[in-house]
Amino acid sequence: MLPRNERPAAPLAYDVFNGDADGICALHQLRLAYPADAQLITGVKRDVELLRRVPGEPGVDVTVLDVSLDTNFADLTRLVETGARVAYYDHHSASRAFAHPGLRLFWDDSADVCTSLIVDRELGGRYRPWAIVAAFGDNLGPCARRLAASAGYPECETAAFDELGRLLNYNAYGDAVADLHVAPDALYRELHTFADPLDFIAASPCYGLLADGYREDVECVAALAPYRAWDRGAIYVLPDTCWSRRISGTFANRLAAEDLGASFAVLTAAADGSCCVSVRSSDPHAHPANALCERFASGGGRRAAAGINVLPADALGAFIDAFAGHFVLSGGGIVPAPRPSTPPHDQETRR
Repeated sequence: MLPRNERPAAPLAYDVFNGDADGICALHQLRLAYPADAQLITGVKRDVELLRRVPGEPGVDVTVLDVSLDTNFADLTRLVETGARVAYYDHHSASRAFAHPGLRLFWDDSADVCTSLIVDRELGGRYRPWAIVAAFGDNLGPCARRLAASAGYPECETAAFDELGRLLNYNAYGDAVADLHVAPDALYRELHTFADPLDFIAASPCYGLLADGYREDVECVAALAPYRAWDRGAIYVLPDTCWSRRISGTFANRLAAEDLGASFAVLTAAADGSCCVSVRSSDPHAHPANALCERFASGGGRRAAAGINVLPADALGAFIDAFAGHFVLSGGGIVPAPRPSTPPHDQETRR
């Protein structure tokens, strides 16, 4: 053991962020404006209990972006009560928010807001291209296009922002970092060397890696039929593969964008028979996605997009009934779709 005066100094700052497009772009904007030598704490998109990895030490600065306060309530309380200074930026559920001298909360759960747009608001639009990228990645296309148009970006550049947002978000989905093409902390470090998204697209090898991977994974779902279908929604089931876990969220976003009047759930099977669930609501105000997902253990999210980390095999029927009741049966008739003869985790894998 090193003598006390020779031990490495503990970090004075931590940047804690979701590994998706919104979390990465939110932190990128903030650190372009206010550089800091901080230890990065992140993970796959559904790894959201990130504050448990921050030690409680007096005087530590902790910046949190794009992870639910409710999910991290206990550790947030621990940190501020031990003397940490926490700046919290988020658009997920915060029903357990509290006032404390050590906490600054920047929060908005409006259906057309993501964390990068909250940061953009606080920075007065100084790095707006990255907020536009994040909004596209977080499935807020109309909002992103309005921002791009108001800033005077031509259609070709807007389309490039759209593609980059989709790829950054696509890279965040997986059960573990090993499922991803690029670890989120490494992707952030690479991206943070570029002030302009167009320069990142033109020069970073990460962009080509993500674009090629995305095209390959999209081919795997091109001919996928719904597991259940109604006139106002559908449920899809993907097999237990790495490509399924990577494409699940982006596939759900694409379904929602292609049919604005319908809601969707994409279930990704796991080896134990359970499923990971992504839900997209066509009417976030009247039928919020998180209201459905929060009925199940490990469920949460926001109004437009939510998920369930682990849906047990014996809860599949209950989820289908709940999805139909929440999104479909209140205003539309059923259009039958044949049920597969085998359970989701036994369906044939295609690649």
